[in-house]
Amino acid sequence: MSRTTHLPSSLLRAAAATGVVTLALTACGPGSGAGSGSGSSSAGSGDVKVGLITKTDTNPFFVKMKEGAEKSAKAEGVKLMTAAGKFDGDNAGQVTAIENMVAAGVKGILITPSDSKAIVPAIEKAKAKGVLVIALDTPTEPESAVDALFATDNLKAGELIGEYAKAAVKGKSAKIATLDLAPGVSVGVQRHDGFLKGFGVEKGDPSIVCSQDTGGDQAKGQTAMENCLQKEPGINVVYTINEPAALGAYTALKAKGREKDVLIVSVDGGCTGTQAVKDGKIAATSQQYPLKMAAEGVKAVVTYAKDGKKASGYTDTGVTLITDKAQDGVTSKDTAYGLENCWG
Repeated sequence: MSRTTHLPSSLLRAAAATGVVTLALTACGPGSGAGSGSGSSSAGSGDVKVGLITKTDTNPFFVKMKEGAEKSAKAEGVKLMTAAGKFDGDNAGQVTAIENMVAAGVKGILITPSDSKAIVPAIEKAKAKGVLVIALDTPTEPESAVDALFATDNLKAGELIGEYAKAAVKGKSAKIATLDLAPGVSVGVQRHDGFLKGFGVEKGDPSIVCSQDTGGDQAKGQTAMENCLQKEPGINVVYTINEPAALGAYTALKAKGREKDVLIVSVDGGCTGTQAVKDGKIAATSQQYPLKMAAEGVKAVVTYAKDGKKASGYTDTGVTLITDKAQDGVTSKDTAYGLENCWG
């Protein structure tokens, strides 16, 4: 575990009053090695403080989410504190961020949990101190551990690309590789299970010839695809947890001269990923809207600060299948729409 110097609560509160807070995060996860997370704060004109904690600050999905929160915080006249884990799966870093934000006096915390179960005790402590906690994108386990969830229906997102892939292979014998996220992360499980449901197969079906975890990382996606091709060279369908993993898979397939005859489907619908669909590297992706998740989350905290009304339950922020090769019976929109709306 890396060693980090943490600011005393009194100093954190004093710093928060000026709108300048740096959150120290400690990374300590299975097989992770050591590292420290990152955090920042941007000032608004009001006294209300809102916290945003993402899985990382490098994944474009979370960069866009932070952008949405910043714009909404500015429009609402509140102060936004942000923090991120050092890597996807950095639960310890997120716990530290929650503790620091509570000490700094935030009214609400928006979080994309790196570990849906392990983060729950820290969330419960924050709620016990009157902090509204809203999960964005990734539900906690149990989902009721937070006050509310603003997210894509990840099961539906997976189901859409599964249905698309099934229609696109047109009855051919499928040899499927799944490039997944990581154990214990609900968003990865839901997308994977949705894909299988949409494709019409169950876990353990012999058509699933290889499954590898990628952490949603492009380099790891490439390695995973290389491993799968070594195990089964005849793979013709590739499901990926997100578009960085999909582009990694594409690179591995291209190196083998297979990029034209293997169908790659994915989830997220980021601008880079949607462009990859347009360029023919990815056949289809399920587009979601992280900027909207964050903006709605900030507004919910502001409402809570003003009148004590807590957001509750699940708010579906939408998902759209994006492809330029539409399939009969599968509702989709083209990449012109996708690029216009990518991560809005």
